[in-house]
Amino acid sequence: MSDTSSSRSEFSTQNLCAFLAQALQQRGWMMACAESCTGGLIAAACTDLAGSSNWFERGFVTYSNAAKTEMLGVDAPLIEQHGAVSEAVARAMAQGALRHSAAQVSLAVTGIAGPSGGTPDKPVGTVCFGWAIDGAMHAEVRVFGGDRSAVRAAAARHALQRLTELLIETV
Repeated sequence: MSDTSSSRSEFSTQNLCAFLAQALQQRGWMMACAESCTGGLIAAACTDLAGSSNWFERGFVTYSNAAKTEMLGVDAPLIEQHGAVSEAVARAMAQGALRHSAAQVSLAVTGIAGPSGGTPDKPVGTVCFGWAIDGAMHAEVRVFGGDRSAVRAAAARHALQRLTELLIETV
């Protein structure tokens, strides 16, 4: 786990969505997202961009464990074994978003935005990400600083930034 106060944050969420839109449209691909701690911020950012219906297929806000299971097909035993905030669950959420949509690309975010809910192993600010692109799965864990709003905004920005990078790498 690492802090992500990196130089990549110079891109606004709006610019990231524009880059992402271009990368997806070049391939004729659609995107879906599965969000927990970001509560729809990613879908909102994507659909703020005019013409997003050309590349944004749908978003799932699966805040509860039951929603992750019911809407995305995440196995309840997987959540019990690893916790909702885990790479395993983020991967399963990304895969579920693809299975339950017409998208070719998905991203998933699950984390602890705070101010409570943290543990010594998973402190407040811990966010797990999953990305499914062209049959490949990617996942990582980051820890963001700041209050609830800052953690959620940083998580949304990172999810979009990394998805754009992964798409560029799959040229």
